[in-house]
Amino acid sequence: MTPAPFFEDLGRGQVFDAAPSITLTAGHAAQHQAILGDRLRLALDVELARAVIGAAAPLAHPGLVCDIAIGQSTEPTQRVIGNLFYRGLVFHRMPVIGDTLKTTTEVVGLRQNSAKPGRPATGLAALRIRTADQEGREVLDFHRCAMLPLRDPNGQTGEADDLTAIGSAPDVEAMVGALAGWDLDRYRADVVGPPARALAVGATWDVAGADVVSSAPELARLSLNIAFAHHDRYPGRAGRRLVYGGHTIGIAAAQLNRVLPDLLTILGWQSCDHLGPVFEGDTLRSKVELEGRDPLVGGGSLLRLRSRVVARGEPGDEEREVLDWRLFGAIA
Repeated sequence: MTPAPFFEDLGRGQVFDAAPSITLTAGHAAQHQAILGDRLRLALDVELARAVIGAAAPLAHPGLVCDIAIGQSTEPTQRVIGNLFYRGLVFHRMPVIGDTLKTTTEVVGLRQNSAKPGRPATGLAALRIRTADQEGREVLDFHRCAMLPLRDPNGQTGEADDLTAIGSAPDVEAMVGALAGWDLDRYRADVVGPPARALAVGATWDVAGADVVSSAPELARLSLNIAFAHHDRYPGRAGRRLVYGGHTIGIAAAQLNRVLPDLLTILGWQSCDHLGPVFEGDTLRSKVELEGRDPLVGGGSLLRLRSRVVARGEPGDEEREVLDWRLFGAIA
């Protein structure tokens, strides 16, 4: 049986790189789109992608790329209780269908949580995740923080790293560089929509309609995510399977694309905080805010966006906050 580490088994500087590489295929893209309903044009239209990106294949949806990278990083977090946050995610290049992704995960911080009466001991593991393509070119670099159980439910490890500074501010120059060579004039000519200058900073959109969370284990399997909580319902809360956090983010991304239908792509995440658990069958809706806008060379804008997501379980249940996501998007 493949070892599944407890919190005590992790050490700073420990590297996990045994996850299989994945060649992105049209099958991955189709299943990902079917589960999440994303409508990003460059990931759906090979002719538009050829004209704008100069590639013979469509863009790999940034959500698919992130899901693969996160899934490949789950070897040390198979026993995860929950993922608390992501920080400083930057796309250094935008893969296309046919690229192969390889991910390395490093433990960069450890902190045991304060003991709570009647609850087994847990700890937080901060991980740095780096993904490269088949030519060794950097694709993604980011941090995430996972809560894990201790083998000894009453154990004391003494781990007390300050995790508040984990994950540097995103490298905006690097993420904008991922658009190098893209023909934004061609995108503007082919896609009729409101110009970037028409989007006012401070504008908010309450996404019309909500989306049910379905095919949760299928998305986890697609991305090679081997965290027990996303596959086995019985250790969970009252038999409810915990949904992989990237699933919630993916639905938020699809809803974002509905209010910004001409979005070029997502280039990075300032931060992404999971405020509460999401379970299979929950229904999610989001509110999007434009927090800032910066000009891009060649026209268009880099948008600083915030998406806040609430979930509802059974009819009559109160909505609960589950996600606070600050991200960077590009529009032509």
